Amino acid sequence: MTMLASWVGIDTHGIASAYLLADSRFSWKAEKGLEFFDYGKKVFASSVYPEIMGYSGDVLFPTVVISQILAMVDLGIIFKSTTSCNEKKDIVFQILKKEIQSYPKDYLCDIIQVLYITRDTIVSGYPAFHAYLYTFDKNCEWRVKEVSLPKKSGTICILGSGRKEFEDNYGRYKNGNNSDTSRSVYHCFIDTLSSIEDEYCGGAPQMVGIYRKPKSSGRCFGVVYNNKKHILGLELNGENSYNNIEWRNELFELIDGNNNILLPGAQRQPNVDKC
Repeated sequence: MTMLASWVGIDTHGIASAYLLADSRFSWKAEKGLEFFDYGKKVFASSVYPEIMGYSGDVLFPTVVISQILAMVDLGIIFKSTTSCNEKKDIVFQILKKEIQSYPKDYLCDIIQVLYITRDTIVSGYPAFHAYLYTFDKNCEWRVKEVSLPKKSGTICILGSGRKEFEDNYGRYKNGNNSDTSRSVYHCFIDTLSSIEDEYCGGAPQMVGIYRKPKSSGRCFGVVYNNKKHILGLELNGENSYNNIEWRNELFELIDGNNNILLPGAQRQPNVDKC
């Protein structure tokens, strides 16, 4: 059922980055009990524009439709560089409403939530970031609301069945020595996932994000978890071009994807609030 965290990193100029972080477990009930697949993709990023999306609830519908939306974004079909964030929000909304009409309702979970984070692309000065939450349940159509962003580095919203365990744990981080930092959210997520009691959540963490840097797009991060490399839920083995992407270890530290060593000049991010 998912544990999905979203947050922003803020400096003296405002929001500098935004992230989506999720577990990788797809689960379903079978005759012999709960079965699961720990390599599912739950977060998505455009490779052309600053757009990231994630979901909780039903698996098949959002996985298919979000992939379609971002493919059309990357192909330049539904967004332009001049498209405003409010216009982008409405375009996504119309696609979700249209596609759900043909989806078999008997196979939907009770609720679907899609979180969409974007930023301005044509601005003078520092761009504004926006987060939109789309919600569907069997008793109503899609609805959308803009989610307020925090004034200090911290969470935007937490989704999924793992939400309570994360939030119970986050109280310690929010008020700890690393409060008001991106790493506090990341540390809390890793700690919660590694000991989570919710059997519907599991697998490795997966993360996407957007930066304030002009003309930058969404990005997928490599994540080291339990001493293994992962990207978007998939465990990587063998010889790969690891450093084609940005890598983070379990402390949110920037590392070399080939040897897991801290990059030159990278800041250490100790988890001083861990129990």
